[in-house]
Amino acid sequence: MPKLIKFLFRNALGGALAGAFFSGLLIWSNVAGLRHLVLETADGPLAAGIMTVFFMITFASVQMGRAIMGMADPEDNNDLTPPRNGEMVAIRVHDRG
Repeated sequence: MPKLIKFLFRNALGGALAGAFFSGLLIWSNVAGLRHLVLETADGPLAAGIMTVFFMITFASVQMGRAIMGMADPEDNNDLTPPRNGEMVAIRVHDRG
């Protein structure tokens, strides 16, 4: 399997596990009565499953995006990036009036 696919899969798996953990944490801490919804209604397990799947998809997507953005070469310095040391740069502005 190519290295990039392995890289994305590892990050997606980590994000999905974080999403499942977060969903369980919300239910365990009974935020907005979620524990009551899950344990005492007929469709509670369905609601918990849907919420967990959506959290897993969201967290996996965010983790993959973060990993891809983090792949940038730190030495990649072109004219489009602002100075990183925080110094002010003078810019010439022409009046069109």
